Amino acid sequence: MNTRKITVFAALAVAATTFGAGRVEAASVQLSGVAVYDSSGTTCPAAPPVGYEDFTSSYPPIVFTGSLEGCLYIKVDAFTDNGAPSGVYLEQGREVFVGTLNGGAPGLFTTTYKFESKWDPDVTTGREVMGRCQHPIVAGSGTGGFAGATGRFDFKDVISDGSILYRGHITL
Repeated sequence: MNTRKITVFAALAVAATTFGAGRVEAASVQLSGVAVYDSSGTTCPAAPPVGYEDFTSSYPPIVFTGSLEGCLYIKVDAFTDNGAPSGVYLEQGREVFVGTLNGGAPGLFTTTYKFESKWDPDVTTGREVMGRCQHPIVAGSGTGGFAGATGRFDFKDVISDGSILYRGHITL
């Protein structure tokens, strides 16, 4: 190989290193699907994964279908129940999701969440009127198929059937 070709290859290598050519950029994936509480206890393991044993609350795990397939375990850190007449209930906490993204490698990640809901002011009915929450993924919490995960997904409660619609994005 002559000196001129070596110089050109060296210049291309420096340019690739300097300007990021050949670098793999993280891909953002849109998330969407339906989730339901595992009230029967037949889909999700009863206990959260090791290291998250205290991620149990008065809620059963939530089963995800769609882009995310798996189980979400909840730890409530704080809540405010304003009761009648406003019917406003606020909650925040942490969660751990165990499962897969679009059928890929299994793994887990954690989130923090904030939940807002409005309940029928007639406390005897105990009916939710609307509910929604936001779930930012905790950077650095992902393992397995979720290693390096960042992003967020949001819930919207479907009052008529008790399901939850989720949408968002995740970057791996």
